[in-house]
Amino acid sequence: MVFYPQERIALFIDGSNLYASARALSFDIDYKRLLNVFAAKGHLIRAFYYTALIDDQEYSPIRPLIDWLDYNGYTMVTKPTKEFTDASGRRKIKGNMDIELAIDVMEMAEHLDHIVLFSGDGDFRRLVEAVQRKGVRVTVVSTIRSQPPMVADELRRQADNFIELMDLQPSITRALPSREDRGIEAANHAALQTPAGALQDA
Repeated sequence: MVFYPQERIALFIDGSNLYASARALSFDIDYKRLLNVFAAKGHLIRAFYYTALIDDQEYSPIRPLIDWLDYNGYTMVTKPTKEFTDASGRRKIKGNMDIELAIDVMEMAEHLDHIVLFSGDGDFRRLVEAVQRKGVRVTVVSTIRSQPPMVADELRRQADNFIELMDLQPSITRALPSREDRGIEAANHAALQTPAGALQDA
């Protein structure tokens, strides 16, 4: 990893993308350790975490995780999912956070030297290119070791650095989840993958 101690760093975490990548590699992330890894590499200005919430549930299983992150150094960006019916009449749930993430990156760019993007979504290639033109370096964190790879080739090529999530595993893995947080995020993502329809990225 190429970081400099004087750099102003911010993390932008696409929650569902990072979750899917970690699951594909069969490990759970300890978010406190994750924050510490990057806080040790420079001046960590912000760590944004983006996730959609299913609005019509009495109790959202991801809420305890969101509250924990909110109190432990992360800036939470959430919005309710939207329900729609596709062309074949199936109910779908949509919860894309790309616009929110892109706006925050562009607004924060002038205050940063280095952006760390936790996502493999190829749609972010132009965003990365735009902030690079402002003189900001961009590191993408995702994985090519899953089947299929979770990072788009065009995004990986555009980034200044690419960090393989599997290489971070020893530093950020959660060995034994507590009873309180076991399955919190898994339950939310399972809810989004209901028989009625998977979470849509459109």
